[in-house]
Amino acid sequence: MPRATTNWLARLAIVSLLVGVGAGVAGLLVTAFLHAIQHVAYGYSEGTFLDGLRQASPATRVIALTVAGLIGALGWWALRRWARSFVSIEQSVSGSRMPTFVTLVNAALQVVIVGLGASIGRELAPRELGALVAGWLSERAGLSSRERRILVACGAGAGLAAVYNVPLAGAVFAIEILLAEVSISTVGLALGTAGIATLVARIVVPATPLYDVPQFTLSASMVAWSVIVGPLMGLGALGFVRFANRAREWRPKARGILLVMPATFAAVGAVSLAFPEILGNGRVLGQIAFDAVDPLSLLAALVVLKVVVTVGTIGSGAAGGTLTPSLAIGAALGALAGAAWDVVWPGVPVGAFALIGAAAFLSSSMRAPLTALVLVIEFTDQGPSILVPMILAVVGSVAASSVLRDRRLTGVD
Repeated sequence: MPRATTNWLARLAIVSLLVGVGAGVAGLLVTAFLHAIQHVAYGYSEGTFLDGLRQASPATRVIALTVAGLIGALGWWALRRWARSFVSIEQSVSGSRMPTFVTLVNAALQVVIVGLGASIGRELAPRELGALVAGWLSERAGLSSRERRILVACGAGAGLAAVYNVPLAGAVFAIEILLAEVSISTVGLALGTAGIATLVARIVVPATPLYDVPQFTLSASMVAWSVIVGPLMGLGALGFVRFANRAREWRPKARGILLVMPATFAAVGAVSLAFPEILGNGRVLGQIAFDAVDPLSLLAALVVLKVVVTVGTIGSGAAGGTLTPSLAIGAALGALAGAAWDVVWPGVPVGAFALIGAAAFLSSSMRAPLTALVLVIEFTDQGPSILVPMILAVVGSVAASSVLRDRRLTGVD
């Protein structure tokens, strides 16, 4: 950062304010657009997305997914054939300029397919839009490359904060993942932009937590389970990430997407005839795991299917995030492992195990333990009583996944 002057501080403050507002508007529009598509596609006006899925006819689910595949295939095929090369958030943080048209269309396609039921996260779209706004404003204001870098990261974090009502997690995401730098400047700007974006988006985004989860209390059983299961969650998350990355490498090139994506989405729609809970970005499965009222056999089937359809969606050529799918998978695995543990040491609600599993799995899938921990806390509005077992599980998860990842990179057996 350059030497502080009144003009410099005023300019930086104004740009930061506008970045927060812009990211908030992006989160607001993504949320409104997504909900409108869901309500129209599945014909419901009240209740959750799961309520809409269950009320819709089986044919509606198949048709919606097939339409999503057709729209996504045509849109991304045209975009990748004729438009300028896409610039990721990480590339923009490093100094590259995000092309406006390509970024807007790419984000819109993500929202459309998720709204129609595609099994992929929606969080990438608002992050991209927030980064786009921040880059454009920084360049117009003539900020330095370092200032632009920080604000683009903050814009992406603010977009995440806005769409999910998670201001602290959005700020931590920008600092831990995109900037990897903790200073007064980065923390202040990240918190400020995320807070502003969250307030703006609350015009549409509910101020309530994303998941309805009761408050849990600490117990010795919970602590012991967290120490044991944390590393297992890390290994599971590492496997999921590798499957997803391999799917991205295998995704169809050129015109192949016109066949592969509609066929894949239609197949997912067919699977949803028996298991509608697999559709969407993962929020449905996550809530089912936290509620812990459905049969364990159903939960086991859903978690396997969620992994398969999410990886398949990525492999078909779709763009999108894996945040909420990862959280849902971790919550389901945590609930299953917790139910088994309850036989040995009863007394802990299965929903508490699901919550801890979600944090542990997400920390390794994102490779960002602080972001994952804060996200799960803000998603579920949990108090400090369960924080210790969550931290223990996160530490074990990150340690196990890091050791295995490093051994593979160095070729050690």
